[in-house]
Amino acid sequence: MIQEDRAQAQYRKMTETPIPKLVLTLGIPTTISMLVTNIYNMADTFFVGTLGTSASGATGVVFGLMGIIQAFGFMLGHGAGSNISRRLGSREVDKARMYAATSFYASLGAGLLILLFGFCFQDPLLRLLGSTDSILPYARDYSTWILLAAPAMAGSCVMNNILRYEGKATFAMCGLVSGGLLNILGDYLLIQVFSLGISGAGISTAVSQYISAGILLVPFVTKKVQSRVTPRFVSHRFGDLLTILITGLPSMMRQGLGSISTMVLNGCAGPYGDAAIAAMSIVSRVMNFLFCIGLGVGQGFQPVSAFNYGAKKYSRTKDAALFTCFFSMVVLAVAAAFGWVFAGPIVTLFREDPDVIAIGTFALQAHCIALCFLPISVCGNMLFQSIGKSGRATFLASSRSGLFFIPIVLLLNWCMGLTGLQIAQAVADILSALVTLPLVWSFLRHLPPDGAEAA
Repeated sequence: MIQEDRAQAQYRKMTETPIPKLVLTLGIPTTISMLVTNIYNMADTFFVGTLGTSASGATGVVFGLMGIIQAFGFMLGHGAGSNISRRLGSREVDKARMYAATSFYASLGAGLLILLFGFCFQDPLLRLLGSTDSILPYARDYSTWILLAAPAMAGSCVMNNILRYEGKATFAMCGLVSGGLLNILGDYLLIQVFSLGISGAGISTAVSQYISAGILLVPFVTKKVQSRVTPRFVSHRFGDLLTILITGLPSMMRQGLGSISTMVLNGCAGPYGDAAIAAMSIVSRVMNFLFCIGLGVGQGFQPVSAFNYGAKKYSRTKDAALFTCFFSMVVLAVAAAFGWVFAGPIVTLFREDPDVIAIGTFALQAHCIALCFLPISVCGNMLFQSIGKSGRATFLASSRSGLFFIPIVLLLNWCMGLTGLQIAQAVADILSALVTLPLVWSFLRHLPPDGAEAA
C-alpha cells in the first residue's frame, strides 16, 4: 500500500506540477551532479598538470577512453530510462522494472568486456586515441586504473539515468556528488602528498567510481524507487534488450562520436606538439563544465517529456521543451560571456606554459561564441530520445560530434592549420543547431491534443 501511494504521488507530481517548477526541480540536482563531475574532471587536469605538459596531454587522451566507457553506459541508461519513464506514465510498473534490471546487468557486462579488450590492446588503443611517444607512458599508467573502473562507470551511468528518468534526481545527485568529492580529495592526497604521479589520479578515479556506484545502488536495494535491479526482473527476450539499445542509440552516437572526435582532434593536434594536445584537452574540460550548467536543466526536462508523453499529456511535453530551450540559452549566454572574458586566466589555472596558454585562450573564446547555440541541438536531441523517436534523435546526436565536426576539423586543419583546430567545434555546433531547429519546430507544431493517440 505504501509503495502504491508513493507511485500515485509521483504520477501526480510528474503530470500536474507546473512545468517551470518541475523542470527546475529535476534539473537542479542534475546540474549540481554534472558540475561536481566536471569539477573532478578538471581537478584531474589541474593536479596532473603539475606533473608536466606531456602528463597534461595524457588526460585528454584518456578522456577519450572514458568517453567510450560512458558511451555504452549512457546508451543503456538513456535507453532504459526513456522506456521506464513512458511505462510509468502509462502505469506499466512491471515493464519499467524489466527495463531497469536488464539494462543494469547489460552495463556491467559491457564494462567487463571493455576492461578485457582494453588491457589486451592498451598501447594501440591509446595511440589511436591520439597519444604521442612522449605522452604514452603517462597515458598507459592513467588508463590502467580507468579500465579497472569500467564496470562501475558503466553501471553508474545506467543507475544515474534510471533515477533521473523516474523523477528521483536527488538520489542520483547524492551518488555522483559523493564520488566527485572523494575523487578531488584523492587527487590531492595521492598526487600532492604521496607523490604517486599520474597513477594517483587514476587510482583516485577508480576508487571513487566504485564508491559512487555503491551509493547509487542504495535507492534500488531499499526500494525507494519503483525500478528494480534484482536479477529476477531481467528479461530473457532479445527484443527487450534491442528496444533499450535502439532507444539509447542516440546516446551511443553522441558519446561514441565524441570519443572518435577526440581521437581525430588529438591526431590533428599532434604535429603541433604536446602543448596543442594539452591546450585542447584543457579547453574541452572547461567547455564541458560551462556546458553542464545548461545541460543539467535539459536533463531535468527528459523525464518530464517522457513521462507526460507516456501519459498522453502532449501540451506539457511541448511546454517543457520550449521552457528548457529558452532557459538554457539565457544561462549559457551568461556562461559564454564569463568564459570569453576570463579565457586566459582559466587556461593558465591548469597549465602555466606559454604555448598552452596561447593556443587554449583563443580556442576557448571560439568555443564560447557557439555556446549559446548548443541548447537548440541538445534539447532537440533530448526531446526525440526521451519520447522514443530514436531515428531523429540518432541523426541529431550524430551531427554535432560526427557528421559535422569530423569533416570540419579535417578540412579546417588542412586549410587553416592550428587556427582551424581551435574553431572547428564552434563551427560544428552552429551548423548542428541550424539543422535541429526546423525538425523540432515541425514536431512540436503537429503534436496531437492531450489524451489522443500519438502517431
